[in-house]
Amino acid sequence: MQHLEEKLAHLIRTVDDLSDVVAAQQTEIDRLTRRVEMLMQREGEREASGGDGVVLADQRPPHY
Repeated sequence: MQHLEEKLAHLIRTVDDLSDVVAAQQTEIDRLTRRVEMLMQREGEREASGGDGVVLADQRPPHY
């Protein structure tokens, strides 16, 4: 019986640890989702404003 109780305690601790990891990952996913939404909104606003400026990512590097 004691062996089963030890295994159960170990499993409960493992589940609690995994729950903490999942909660931290969800927090990070939420933060990253907000950042992506913010970037998408900025890009939409930039395109809506005419986007006449040169996008640096579209320029050729100086060594070409």
